[in-house]
Amino acid sequence: MKKILVLHGPNLNLLGRREPQIYGSQTLVDINGLLLERAQQAGLIIDFKQSNHEGVLVDAVQAAGEEGYNFIIINAAAFTHYSIALRDALAAIEVPAIEVHLSNIHKREEFRHHSVIAPVVMGQICGFGADSYMAALEVVIRKLK
Repeated sequence: MKKILVLHGPNLNLLGRREPQIYGSQTLVDINGLLLERAQQAGLIIDFKQSNHEGVLVDAVQAAGEEGYNFIIINAAAFTHYSIALRDALAAIEVPAIEVHLSNIHKREEFRHHSVIAPVVMGQICGFGADSYMAALEVVIRKLK
């Protein structure tokens, strides 16, 4: 059975109460639940990891291939803009990845406009709230068929 790893970066554990005007009112548990339901419908295994620590996410990316994951969906959050370590981990593995963001990072503060991980992932989906994750999952489902 095909496996997907969803990685959530720093502060995403605060979804639902953190700046809802930007990030919406859904919690991370809500988003994971939606993804789990759709993945199960598609006959896929999906696992989730959230961390506020860069090294934990780097370790998860590095282990993804060894753990049999076929795809990564990643919201690196603030690490998107400066984590060369996370970028290098994504570049070093054979597992394809899609970058997602709840908000449109290109319409926000200038420092959020640049993603250091974008050049090493398959694509980027942003600005659609939880639907950014769902859209990425639909792409993964199509790519895995």
